[in-house]
Amino acid sequence: MDLKAIPLEIPENGNLIVGQSHFIKTVEDIYEAVVNTVPQMKFGIAFNEASGPCLTRTDGNDDALKANATANATAIGAGHIFVLSMREGYPINLLSRIKDVPEVVNLFCATANPVQLIVAETEQGRGILGVIDGSSPKGVEDEEGAKWRHGFLRKIGYKR
Repeated sequence: MDLKAIPLEIPENGNLIVGQSHFIKTVEDIYEAVVNTVPQMKFGIAFNEASGPCLTRTDGNDDALKANATANATAIGAGHIFVLSMREGYPINLLSRIKDVPEVVNLFCATANPVQLIVAETEQGRGILGVIDGSSPKGVEDEEGAKWRHGFLRKIGYKR
């Protein structure tokens, strides 16, 4: 077995979600989840089939984000995974809805940070083992840091 760290390309001014799913209708169901939850969001989805023709299936409403999702899914190279690349919205707006998609099995990350997926490769194929999302901690939050966090969440409208 070989282990690889696969760096993903984050869309400029965007985010991505990487997950595992088990059925070809994933692309259409995630598409519907996005447009029914955040209609103005620009996005692209790519899903790697794990049987039959083993194609990367794609959809979305933005060609650049479809290309980004496709390039990331291809780089990962594991079956039954999906990549959702997005702008004009945030993962926090979609995560519950995506988890409710019946064929979604797991979410690995939702991020705008530099991210690497740890992938195992065997003679059968590839699978995602985990994620390195962003950087390691550099210390523990102090009172000033807590005030900043409290203020920031209110500034962007996520807390009152």
